[in-house]
Amino acid sequence: MKGLKALKYSVGFVLPALTWWSFNSYSWITFLPFIYIFIMIPLVELLIPADDSNFEKGEEASRLDNALYDMLIYLMVPIQLFTLGYFIFSMQEVGLSFVDKAGRILSMGLCCGIIGINIGHELGHRKLEWERWLAKINLMTSLNMHFMHEHNLHHHKMVSTPEDPATAKFGEPLYFFWFRSITGVYAMSWKLERQRLQRKGISFWSLNNQMITDHIIQIGLIAAIGFFFGATMVGYFLMAALVGHLLLETVNYIEHYGLMRNKKGDRYERVMPHHSWNSDHMVGRLHLFELSRHSDHHFISSRKYQILRHMDKSPQMPTGYPGMMILSTVPPLWFAVMNPRVKKVQEELLQAS
Repeated sequence: MKGLKALKYSVGFVLPALTWWSFNSYSWITFLPFIYIFIMIPLVELLIPADDSNFEKGEEASRLDNALYDMLIYLMVPIQLFTLGYFIFSMQEVGLSFVDKAGRILSMGLCCGIIGINIGHELGHRKLEWERWLAKINLMTSLNMHFMHEHNLHHHKMVSTPEDPATAKFGEPLYFFWFRSITGVYAMSWKLERQRLQRKGISFWSLNNQMITDHIIQIGLIAAIGFFFGATMVGYFLMAALVGHLLLETVNYIEHYGLMRNKKGDRYERVMPHHSWNSDHMVGRLHLFELSRHSDHHFISSRKYQILRHMDKSPQMPTGYPGMMILSTVPPLWFAVMNPRVKKVQEELLQAS
């Protein structure tokens, strides 16, 4: 029975199921995935206390040996591809109102962010090449394949420093951060790839350039949608992909807001648990495959989702990721809740030093 504990993460399939329902519905029901993720889950997490318990000592090996944890992640890739295909099919329906279209695009966008990018993030940290290709396939559905270049090679190295575009500065509104992070991460992805090719003595203008091949794949996807379904459908897809991308950046914003590493000489201190905001609220954790146990992820980035731990020294969010994401969209409320917490973390570090 212990091996079946992995099935608790099957709640992650609720979002695509609701999204498929949205694609067959009209009016406000098309917004059901959004209502579920950003209204129902935050309300539940306000009522249920966070669970900071860790698995028993010695259980880590059994979790890593349990293939069911990996199968749940792998299954999300064909589900995401099917959802994108179903979205394109559903948007061909004649007579859809503006609200119908908006609800379906938003629902697809949620899947692009939560299934496409989040699962792509998990698989992108894996060691096997075919798993990283699965990550690329999922990231393709939000036109965000370059995420892997910058995230793995730069974000994890420079997180919580001014040199990381994906770390939100203290007092920075979400909407300013969106622009700075999107443009900064994209530019850094090209820079990193150029440096990699230079070290190997390979021409920048070649198919060895992963940024070029990523763009060829993504442009090919857009061209195929346009050729078979028309320019209007391309517009719908681009809007959904943008929603997914903005979800990623909103998560980036809340994960490291205001937390900075000290610089000693020309080197920053090692990434520690107190450089990431953590959330132990169970409902969000299950839907996001433990992404919200972010402190441990940055402490040891190779750890699979099923063995991420609560860390006592990590600063805690007052609620789960979905609720914090909604809060971040209202900057005055976000600052009122989070700025005192940032200052408290800074004071505790000063006292400990």
